[in-house]
Amino acid sequence: MTYLSSSSAFLFLATYFLGSIPFGLIWTRLFLKQDIRTVGSHNIGATNVLRTGNKQIAALTLFCDALKGSLAVYLAFYLSEGLFEAGMLGLCGVVLGHIFPIWLGFKGGKGVATLAGGILVLLPIVGVLALLTWVIVFAISRISSLSALISIVGAPFCAACFYPCPLCYKEFSCFSSFLLFIALCLLVLFRHSDNIERLVKGEEKPFKKNKGASK
Repeated sequence: MTYLSSSSAFLFLATYFLGSIPFGLIWTRLFLKQDIRTVGSHNIGATNVLRTGNKQIAALTLFCDALKGSLAVYLAFYLSEGLFEAGMLGLCGVVLGHIFPIWLGFKGGKGVATLAGGILVLLPIVGVLALLTWVIVFAISRISSLSALISIVGAPFCAACFYPCPLCYKEFSCFSSFLLFIALCLLVLFRHSDNIERLVKGEEKPFKKNKGASK
C-alpha cells in the first residue's frame, strides 16, 4: 500500500489546519488592537495588513503565511520520506486552508504568500524565479496584485521547463501532480478576480514610496 493511499487524508487535514491559522488577523488584533477584516479590502493577507500603516506587522504576516506553506511541504516530505506527490498534497492542503479557513467561515486570504512558501520547498527553482519576477514587476509598477498575478501565471510554465518530469505521461501520478499545481495557481488567480477587474479598468492603486523615516 502506498503512502498516499493510507495517509493522504491525515496529511491533507493536518496541512489544511496549519494553513487555516489566520496570522494576519492574529497579529493585527494582538499588536494593533484592530480587526484586519474591517480594513481596506477586508482581506487577512499581508498586503491588506500593510494598509494599516504598520510595515513590521505586515512583514511578520507575510513571513508567517509563507512559512505555513514551507512547513506543510516539509511535513509532507518528512511523513512520506520525500514523496513528491505527498508534497503536492501538502501544498494543496495548506493553500486551501489559508484561502478557506474553517475558523473564519471559510473566508480567508488570497494564498499568494502561502503558495510561494510551499513552492520554494517543493519546486525550488520555480519558487526563486517566481520571487524574482514579483520583485522586478513590483519595482517597476509598485502594484502588489499585478506582481503576484504575473508570478503565478509564470509558475506553471517554469515548472514545465525546469521539471520536465510532470509532463511525462508514463508517470500518471506525476502528471496529475502537475495538473494539481496548475489548478492551485488558477485558484489563487481566481481569488484575485477583483484585482484583475481593477487592473483592466486602470483603477488598481500602486503603493506609494515612503520618503519619510518610518516610526
